[in-house]
Amino acid sequence: MQPENLVYPPYDAPLVEAYGARFESVFLILHPFIRVPEELSWRATGKYPADEQILARGEKCSWAEVAAEAGIPTCSKLGQALLTSIGSVGEELSDYGSARALKGFLEAAPVWMPEEGRFEPLLRADFLAAFDAAGLDEMVFVPEFPGVDPVQRLQGSQLQSGGQEFPARGTLAAPDGSFLFTVDWDSFFTLFYGPRDFVASVARGRGLEGFFAEPTTEHHWFNYHLGCSVVTLAPDVWPAESIVA
Repeated sequence: MQPENLVYPPYDAPLVEAYGARFESVFLILHPFIRVPEELSWRATGKYPADEQILARGEKCSWAEVAAEAGIPTCSKLGQALLTSIGSVGEELSDYGSARALKGFLEAAPVWMPEEGRFEPLLRADFLAAFDAAGLDEMVFVPEFPGVDPVQRLQGSQLQSGGQEFPARGTLAAPDGSFLFTVDWDSFFTLFYGPRDFVASVARGRGLEGFFAEPTTEHHWFNYHLGCSVVTLAPDVWPAESIVA
């Protein structure tokens, strides 16, 4: 498959069918909320922290934790609240009650919501760790619009050191096409495609919060009312009705 074809999948088909169904699995990585020192909170600054501040002083805060503290019953409802808050879903899919609950939590706690539609800064090290686990330093970066911007080869070591700028969004793929990460412009999750054992090992090892797509899971997965938790169990005993890794 040509790199130019490794853009984010269509919205109207199951995620597992993307890219000619060449990948054994797809794991939806939930972008973590960002816990910061009080002096960087909304109450103190009213200003979203810069990426440099997030990387230096921010910590991951799970969807499960935010949902519990905000009184939102499931992580799918939290996903709905996030999308409602930025006005990216229609009236029929909006949940204003959950969005208000989320707003109240974010105004009171030293926690920021993730910024939509990008490779979340607190996940960059996890993405690079996947390439490192595969013995790869080089990766293929496919921009969101490859017809406009060129496909590039990036070096994990350079991204880690700051010698190359980490892409904002698009697709990061292994040169042999064995796995990839891709994020959509208006989303709060990144898709991780690849062999199930490899994906599960990376997700578990890095403590990624998320879930494996089922055969019918589509882009608007939040419309399925599920719960969620961090990676804890082997794949063959994960509860079918929970969002788990």
